[in-house]
Amino acid sequence: MLGNIKFIGELGKLDLIHESILHKCIKTLLEKKKRVQLKDMGEDLECLCQIMRTVGPRLDHDKAKSLMDQYFGRMRSLMNNKDLPARIRFLLQDTVELRENNWVPRKAFIDNGPKTINQIRQDAVKDLGVFIPPMTQGIRTDFFQESPFLQTRIKPDRETLGGLADMFGQMPGGGIGTGPGVIQDRYSPTMGRRTNPLFNGHGGHMAPAPQPFMKSNQGQNPLFQNQTHSSQQQAQSKDLPPRFIKKGQLNADEISLRPAQSFILNKNQMPKLQPQIPTMIPPSAQPPRTSTPPLGQPPQLGLKTNPPPIQEKPQKTTKKPPPPEELLKMTEAVVTTYLSSKSMNDAVNGVREMRAPKHFLPEMLSKMIVCSLENPDEGREHVSTLINTLRMEGLVTGENFMQAFLNVLDQCPKIELDVPLVKSYLAQFAARAIIAELVSMAELAHPLENGTHFPLFLLCLQQMAKLKDREWLTDLFQLSKVNMQKMLPEIDQNKDRMLEILEGKSLSFLFPLMKLEKELLKQIKADPAPQTIYKWIKDNISLKLHTDKGFVNILMTSFLQYIFHEMYSTEEEEQLSSPTKEQLDQEKQLLLAFKPVMQKFLHDHVDLQVSALYALQVHSNAHAFPKGMLLRYFVNFYDMEIIEEEAFLAWKEDIAQEFPGKGKALFQVNQWLTWLETAEEEESEEEAD
Repeated sequence: MLGNIKFIGELGKLDLIHESILHKCIKTLLEKKKRVQLKDMGEDLECLCQIMRTVGPRLDHDKAKSLMDQYFGRMRSLMNNKDLPARIRFLLQDTVELRENNWVPRKAFIDNGPKTINQIRQDAVKDLGVFIPPMTQGIRTDFFQESPFLQTRIKPDRETLGGLADMFGQMPGGGIGTGPGVIQDRYSPTMGRRTNPLFNGHGGHMAPAPQPFMKSNQGQNPLFQNQTHSSQQQAQSKDLPPRFIKKGQLNADEISLRPAQSFILNKNQMPKLQPQIPTMIPPSAQPPRTSTPPLGQPPQLGLKTNPPPIQEKPQKTTKKPPPPEELLKMTEAVVTTYLSSKSMNDAVNGVREMRAPKHFLPEMLSKMIVCSLENPDEGREHVSTLINTLRMEGLVTGENFMQAFLNVLDQCPKIELDVPLVKSYLAQFAARAIIAELVSMAELAHPLENGTHFPLFLLCLQQMAKLKDREWLTDLFQLSKVNMQKMLPEIDQNKDRMLEILEGKSLSFLFPLMKLEKELLKQIKADPAPQTIYKWIKDNISLKLHTDKGFVNILMTSFLQYIFHEMYSTEEEEQLSSPTKEQLDQEKQLLLAFKPVMQKFLHDHVDLQVSALYALQVHSNAHAFPKGMLLRYFVNFYDMEIIEEEAFLAWKEDIAQEFPGKGKALFQVNQWLTWLETAEEEESEEEAD
């Protein structure tokens, strides 16, 4: 399955698959299957992460932002679910972080190619403290070093090394390490390289001419060889710094295989070298290094003979928090004292002195809520104020409150035996928490979806309407983007049943357009005159809703339903393959009659015109797309100038999934839309000429 998803993603990345199909794949992978536990959805979620990484940048644009936000909201909730395997949760977390980083992968996924020589040298200096000298580009230096025809040997330039050049380039046995396993390079002193004054901070690139090569049996006696050897040592000692002259005069027997102290370097002690920098601080300007003891003596490790006595710091005495049973008793005592004295400062100080661990805070808040349930409304209000004050003091968080609230809800069956109205009281706590911005409405609604603890969410809305007002609650509810149908039991998740339940709870004001849908159709059937319809809309619908997409959708749906029922008076006529000429004329006349009302609300509003086209799409889908009906309406709307060309093309490109039947609708009108695009391009070319 994962391979198929990779293939689909690659096709989508190349624009060979429409975005709507990709959205459908993502929804299929995200939705919870019936009779399938969450821990068994690992394969689907892995495929989801794969397709998101592949086509996520293409789908994440302004038009589909709401859908992508819903997808990643669901992924965040799954990411924190402990029922899923850790690998799947980390895959989800990586995908969420990838979107937060604007779809730019982390460096680990970018910098995985081969490295250049310069990068390898820089990594060696940074990580190991070892500098690998570069070769001179564009010239073969071995030829000049080994050629017997040149009087003076040309030495290639090496980058300035600072203090390390004195260590590794000049001392006897200056290769890094000694023994048979060491690989020497051409710059190592053990390979017979002469001292280059450049590495000691002095000028000059030319070395004295080498002595002619002679074998030991060509007439030279040992005395002459010793003199030659001593003269070579004197010549070398002139080039050496003073601190190395003594070391150069030692015999081979005196050389110790123990590494000197200056060679034992840590990464923190190693100076950061930056290769290929022409100007560096000369050794004379650098601070003095720790002197190396003479060979043959044990190295001094820098320990003081009389170190100061070590003063041990007194251990901090931290009191362990009391056990949970004692903390619960202390919480109950704080609440009881607070309800009797009404002293907020004493209550906050009492909670602070408890020093409760973080994992105990939800249980502490649960105890506070339970202790106040049997008190009157005033007592519950005081406890709500106390919890909000604790949040402001930084002692608890909104997450702690939500955990405590859900814990009390789980105990409701037991609490209801003593407190029958426990859900109403908990609704008061939740309403006050939302008003105080302790939690948001969306955070409260998420664990109550699909009718969990029904009708607690509706009771909470009722309490907020009492504590504030309807207009404030309507604005807050719309901003929260909570799907009210999902808050109902699954059997009641339809518009008609939802409106019935909301009217029973006096909450229908949250959805003014749903009630309008039935009343407007009744008004059109009673008097279809356009003047009467417009006057009724003006008198009964708020001016703020006149530019609302939902209102336009209901207006167009009502007109389309009325026209359809006038054309087909019986079900037998509705099932005919094609309408008669008289029915087509009647349809056109009714559209012309409603044209002034449509233009009044749609003129110069392309987004509202797109909503009107979606209403037509849903209407056609509800009647199984009668042959030619959708195309007739498109042509009539265009000829009557009810809907503009720009709106038609915007509807074609839009990928909204909330309205069913988009694929079938495009199949019926795609040829006409292509003609419309061609005609528009030809007109623009003529105007340009």
